[in-house]
Amino acid sequence: MSDMGSFRDAAVAWAAGGPGGPARRLAAALPVRAVVLLEGPSDAAAVDALAASRGRDLAAEGVCVLPMGGAMSVGRFAQLLGPSGLGLRLTGLCDENEQRYYARGWERAGAAQDGFFVCAADLEDELIRALGESRVAELVRAEGDTRPLQTFLRQPAQQGRTSQQQLRRFLGTKKGRKIHYGRVLVEALDPDRVPAPLDELMAAL
Repeated sequence: MSDMGSFRDAAVAWAAGGPGGPARRLAAALPVRAVVLLEGPSDAAAVDALAASRGRDLAAEGVCVLPMGGAMSVGRFAQLLGPSGLGLRLTGLCDENEQRYYARGWERAGAAQDGFFVCAADLEDELIRALGESRVAELVRAEGDTRPLQTFLRQPAQQGRTSQQQLRRFLGTKKGRKIHYGRVLVEALDPDRVPAPLDELMAAL
């Protein structure tokens, strides 16, 4: 595991009620200058893929990409790692319906409210719109998921939904699929078609 991975694990353990000493020591030794608070690992996969496509090594730049395991935890992470805690710069990406949790967490941590970026619906929705539905369907075929997609689309619950809604739901139907496609969809983007929240986050780093 990388040093930044060790810091990330120490921060997660601290937020879960463990001791803060290991995270403090690693933050000082590395050093860490900023943390990107994300809901889950699929968002982290997308951020890492975009950084790699732009030739950036975020860990080497002192940036920790941290999936929290749910947006409800953002207040705790922001308090421990932000200005009121370790003093790191807070950034993040959230879904539309999680915006209030991030705003409250940033406020309590004493962080600037312009430090996080909001996806319309969620990041998968942003990526599908940026690529177009036909291109996403091509990528699903290229990844060998044609049959699971066809089976999914035959389900009664999917009738009446738009193809964009169906694709978005499909990406979240199997453990690990959302993480995999977080990387695949970002790698397929044209440089000038990166969704605004993701592009703005990267620019802020």
